[in-house]
Amino acid sequence: MRTTVVVVTWRGRGHLADCLTALAAQTRPHRTVVVDNASTDGSAAIAASFADVEVVRLQRNQGYAGALAAVEPTVTTEFTAWLNDDAVPATGWLAALEDAMAPAVGAASALLRRPDGTVQSTGVGLTSRGYGFDLTTAPVFGFCGGAALVRTSALSQAGGTPADFFCYYEDTDVSWRLRLAGWDIVSVPEAEVLHAHGATSRLGSRRFHRWNERNRLVMLLRCAPLRVAFAELARFLVTTVTALVRRPEGANFRPGLRLRVLAEVVLRLPRALAARRRGDRRADLWRTWAGTRPQGQAQAGR
Repeated sequence: MRTTVVVVTWRGRGHLADCLTALAAQTRPHRTVVVDNASTDGSAAIAASFADVEVVRLQRNQGYAGALAAVEPTVTTEFTAWLNDDAVPATGWLAALEDAMAPAVGAASALLRRPDGTVQSTGVGLTSRGYGFDLTTAPVFGFCGGAALVRTSALSQAGGTPADFFCYYEDTDVSWRLRLAGWDIVSVPEAEVLHAHGATSRLGSRRFHRWNERNRLVMLLRCAPLRVAFAELARFLVTTVTALVRRPEGANFRPGLRLRVLAEVVLRLPRALAARRRGDRRADLWRTWAGTRPQGQAQAGR
């Protein structure tokens, strides 16, 4: 048994059983841990009905990132798999990911398909402004947290999952820190997963924009060249002032939301800067991986 599969659920009654049934059919032995984010719909009971599934019930909803971070200290296997509760992995999913973990590889990203069969993600890329987006080809900058395998020791070395991100960009942030520590990240098209995408969070909602904007800026302050991080922070501030005056349409332009994001980023600024690693790889990684988002690609997110 080389892998602990961590499934985070919140109100997953409608899809959790399909996910766990698919995990039970995997060809490689593994430990399965379901972290229930204080669900009130019976999700924990569904998970407990599966043999060999460990259930960890949190007292409050800590989001995807917080739930992952909560169980990281209990993982003793060589690898840790991240899997959304609305994802259904093919039988050989885990085997394909484990086989891809060469000594220099810190993480492997699965191939996620939408219910209509189209490819949602083969991994994560970076735009020239530091936005993460779902790639549909390889190579990839980072892994998509909806279905991926991470080397447990490398994750610990990189500082672990950022619990206070709550949701979104935790996978891109971890990917960036893995690369800063010298690890490679690969895409594994043989590791297929059927993914409902967004079943547990409403894409485009006020909370979605809050978490995306805040976590992107904090990630840049932690990982990107400082000129990039502060340029994006300044751009966000200017756009916020413009939104206060002109009141453009769109959930992400609501002044209250943007002011809250700014306040949360400022509060996290000292810790984000303190978490920065020394060395020259930061500029090299940015030059190698940051580029314009390809036409039609979607911003990363579960």
